[in-house]
Amino acid sequence: MELRTKLKKACESSLLPEKHKKHFLEMFESYAQVLKKHHIDVNLYVHLFFDFLEKIEENVKAPFPFSPFHKQILAPFNYYQFGVDFFKPLVDIQNSSITGHLYLQEIVDKLARGENVIFLANHQIEADPQALSILLEDLQPKLAQDTIFVAGERVILDPLAIPFSLGRNLLCIYSKKHIDNPPELKAQKQIHNKKTLELMCHLLSEGGCSIYVAPSGGRDRADSDGHVSVSRFDPQSIELFYLMTKKASKPTSFYPMALATYSLLPPPNAVQTELGEARTTNRGSIHLWVGPSISMDNFPGSIESDKKRNRELRADYIWEQVCKAYNQFPL
Repeated sequence: MELRTKLKKACESSLLPEKHKKHFLEMFESYAQVLKKHHIDVNLYVHLFFDFLEKIEENVKAPFPFSPFHKQILAPFNYYQFGVDFFKPLVDIQNSSITGHLYLQEIVDKLARGENVIFLANHQIEADPQALSILLEDLQPKLAQDTIFVAGERVILDPLAIPFSLGRNLLCIYSKKHIDNPPELKAQKQIHNKKTLELMCHLLSEGGCSIYVAPSGGRDRADSDGHVSVSRFDPQSIELFYLMTKKASKPTSFYPMALATYSLLPPPNAVQTELGEARTTNRGSIHLWVGPSISMDNFPGSIESDKKRNRELRADYIWEQVCKAYNQFPL
């Protein structure tokens, strides 16, 4: 029996709810078709889907209790390497690019001195952490693996996202888009968020942390014409993280980051309230840009006398830097 048929039979006999079985098989078929289109032998990668199915099923039987700060799991199963290996065949690495080598080295040097770095970035796909690891594999692999990602509830609750989330360092926080749903859990979610922020402050005080946050609060999405642009940054989100760094005993630098990964795993065109989305994969180049560190109080156009307006101007300034870099990517 061919591997493809074995995988389908294993999925059909699994304990997954029907919706998730459907999404799993759809994801596999799109993955297989993409590899075939690019003359890559899918049989070399089917074992990843068997692992994927096994880990999804394990979590359905016994849901993993993500803590506010989740540390990546590397043993007995290396979830980090699994995620990188899973998405690597979809990346056309030869036509991918990294801009900002000088700033990346500057960041690594700061981390080695015990300072902190926060990336203010756009967010395009669930696999952005894995894409970052693939891009930095030869240049700065430790930076990619050690970075802590501020993660929303969907990547720790959706069965198809959990195996990839287990391999990353995560600060788990409920975003403004989902904190009111359902209403009866809002207070509980707010308490969770407070604990997460307290833990982040503790990590920053220890020093040597790199943290990725998407101030838009979600993924970039295509408009009605299919054009993908960087979602606007929320001033309050940026201010919150800035205030956390002020409470820490170690210095923190903020760096803008632009990512272009959308084509690998496009999100649904609209934000879904219900868990469980269809996933269609593609293969293509991906791109990363890191710019110079940002003075959070003395950026171009800042107005010291108006704090509220200054927060808005700062968010727009950082967003514009990211947009400018994103628009220069060879998409």
